[in-house]
Amino acid sequence: MTEQATSWTPPQEQAAGALIRLHGAPAGALRFVWSPYRICPLGAHIDHQLGTVTALAIDRGTWLAFWPWDRPEVAVSRLGHEGQVRLRVDEPPPPARGDWGDYLRGAVQALQQSGWRLRRGFAGVTSGELTEAGLSSSASVGLAYLLALETVNGLEVAPEDNVRLDQAIENGYLGLRNGILDQSAILFSRRRHLTVIDCRRFEAGGGAAAAVRRVPAPSGVEQPRWLVALSGVTRAILATGYNQRVAECEAAARVLLEAAGRRAERPRLGLVTPEEYARWADRLAGAPARRARHFFEEMRRVAEGVEAWAAGDWARFGRLMTESGRSSIENYECGSEPLIDLYRLLVATPGVLGARFSGAGFRGCCVALVEPERAEATAREVMAAYRQRQPAWAERAGHVIVEAADGACVQ
Repeated sequence: MTEQATSWTPPQEQAAGALIRLHGAPAGALRFVWSPYRICPLGAHIDHQLGTVTALAIDRGTWLAFWPWDRPEVAVSRLGHEGQVRLRVDEPPPPARGDWGDYLRGAVQALQQSGWRLRRGFAGVTSGELTEAGLSSSASVGLAYLLALETVNGLEVAPEDNVRLDQAIENGYLGLRNGILDQSAILFSRRRHLTVIDCRRFEAGGGAAAAVRRVPAPSGVEQPRWLVALSGVTRAILATGYNQRVAECEAAARVLLEAAGRRAERPRLGLVTPEEYARWADRLAGAPARRARHFFEEMRRVAEGVEAWAAGDWARFGRLMTESGRSSIENYECGSEPLIDLYRLLVATPGVLGARFSGAGFRGCCVALVEPERAEATAREVMAAYRQRQPAWAERAGHVIVEAADGACVQ
């Protein structure tokens, strides 16, 4: 997974070439969707609880090459995978099958159930690396399909509506109880900016104008580099304790809201004020108590981190990331043994300003903020130590140095 100084074909060109070979698509008729992956430096596991989170899109992601045609059918292939997914866009899609085609099926269903009429489809090929790394490749590919379907059908869908549509793919079609972090980061991020997403305001109907802001890095200040350290653990997220943790957060919220004399149809910790938590926290015990502690401490870290980013105080920002990682282990209780090992190696290595899990934290990778002049050397040192400590995962382990990028677009 490390960078190679060899002949390399850009992924969008690979996808375009495959589309031409498979379908005879004329090169001049091809369109492309770029849908980046994302990292979340601060705001771990709080978007589904209506917390405030931070994110950056990165320069790795999904390329979808597509050829619009007049018939109401989609035919999509994925580079590196056998087979093809075909379905009509004017009929209800079949139930989820547990394969990569579920994101296409879910995109069709989400648009249909939201009242959009689909008449036209496309032939397409997707290309994406790091698909099980914990960088939100699922939201990336889901949004790519949505944007392509909207383009060929002439639909004008607002970015905040695409956030909800992609969430419907994962919540409604696939059964994953996640929030809006991934989709919002992919759609709203801009290079050299930290995207800050107030999930409570977004759900309340304020839309992007009220809920999303982009904080620029100070001009004239060199930014650190982002290291993605891959653990090699690629266990599917739905096979983890992700949904259980969400339920434990909501159990804590229910106790706190009832203690405060309030009720909610769906209790979440973002509906509890810090003052109410301080007053009634002693009513919590066990796992719900730890989940609530993580939520409120993480909200504080996000607020402090935004200040540090705006000031270019990368050392402080990194320390907050490391605290977030520690709380994910101790209070949120996620992370497999290999991933925890990787996190601890990162924070102990000179040149690393801060680190935490990326994604749900049960599999995938850690993301670290590293000093720019030492980025590659630091990465090699960390990964060499990790392979010694976790030889069973060595073959799949690796690293990439990534940069912040602009959000998704159709080209």
